[in-house]
Amino acid sequence: MEPRNREGAADRPRSAEGVETGRVIVIGPYMRMRRGDAEAQTEASVRDFEGRIEEAAGLARAIDLTVIDSVIAPVSQIRPATYLGKGKVEEITGLVASHDIELVVMDCALSPIQQRNLEKAWNTKVLDRTGLILEIFGRRAKTREGALQVELAHLNYQRSRLVRSWTHLERQRGGFGFMGGPGETQIEADRRLISERITKLESELKKVQATRRLHRAGRQRVPYRVVALVGYTNAGKSTLFNRLTRAEVQAADMLFATLDPTLRALHLPHGGKAMLSDTVGFISNLPTQLVAAFRATLEEVLEADLILHVRDISHEDAEAQERDVEAVLRQLGIDPDADGGQRIIEVWNKIDCFDPEERANLRNIAARRPPERPAFLVSAWNGEGVDELLAAIEDRLAATRMTLDLSIDASDGAGISWLHRNSEVLDKKLHDGRFDMTVRVDETKRDIVVSRFDAVPHIL
Repeated sequence: MEPRNREGAADRPRSAEGVETGRVIVIGPYMRMRRGDAEAQTEASVRDFEGRIEEAAGLARAIDLTVIDSVIAPVSQIRPATYLGKGKVEEITGLVASHDIELVVMDCALSPIQQRNLEKAWNTKVLDRTGLILEIFGRRAKTREGALQVELAHLNYQRSRLVRSWTHLERQRGGFGFMGGPGETQIEADRRLISERITKLESELKKVQATRRLHRAGRQRVPYRVVALVGYTNAGKSTLFNRLTRAEVQAADMLFATLDPTLRALHLPHGGKAMLSDTVGFISNLPTQLVAAFRATLEEVLEADLILHVRDISHEDAEAQERDVEAVLRQLGIDPDADGGQRIIEVWNKIDCFDPEERANLRNIAARRPPERPAFLVSAWNGEGVDELLAAIEDRLAATRMTLDLSIDASDGAGISWLHRNSEVLDKKLHDGRFDMTVRVDETKRDIVVSRFDAVPHIL
């Protein structure tokens, strides 16, 4: 017998591996543009309704839901009780009944009351944008850290939604003693249990953050810079990551195919190395609790020496996606315009989708950008433009380092070992019992190398 919720609708069946999990209608309740409202007009130009509803349907398909229909429902005023107006609620009631719908996805943030009232009206489960993204993240999380982060975000989301649960949550438990007492209501007990679990998860995530700090400290002792990939979900970050590092990270044409962060060695053209980090994709209106929960993971971006902003330049909404990514970066405390934008390199991916004339036009647009904010056209799929990107990464990482020449006695094993650990050795030749070396060092260790090894700046 299928479990049923309070209103009598069967709960949506779940799937572990690529099996359809329910028939869905996606509703786009977007604010209607008002005449003379400049802010609304800007929003409408940034992300048109069709693009937004298609993205929401893509999110639903990412967890194997069968999207039966997508309905744009413009609203001029948000109703406190149901978000939508009465007429639109009744219209969707007919759609739900006629198509045997098991789940309605609302591409907006619903309050607990709105969610409960819509479930009553449609006699089916309702999921808002935050809940849908949480479902995807729960499916994608593979590591223990990812699972902890998803569970923490989900509990914070559910804590305010106990109002939707069974009526037994309003009953009271008896107190101690023969006569009993008022005790605590079931809803209070459940809230207390959720709060206790949240406290435990936050404690475990602090241990994860401490471990990550140790790993970063270890990488800082070795002269490897960190390069982080960021970008809108499905922009091709994981495919580019595989292309640059020869790794085999999962890359698929779906939203949020990659969730858990991955680091691999990145070999630069002139023999240098860096660490490349692939992170979770961003999306418009990314729930704030997800940004908070995944802060331990996203610290790799915060600590990165260089950030590659990967854009799907073939997407019709590429400019809006760029603004969405920059908004999330600012949420994390990263200003894309700081230091003249020197920390960020834009990567325009998927140029293989264009014909030669369109590609030439894109190159002209990129060439007209300011020198400090270059854009590199690549195809992560076939490798076009990757060599130029690698050269740019190497040049940008070397910009804050000094190249030095030094001569060290071959018997000074400790000194040679220190140089290998704390600098990037570019050249090393043995001559008359001494090693003539060319090294590249960070600003923080430049004075030590100069004073200890009598090094001089390298002259090209």
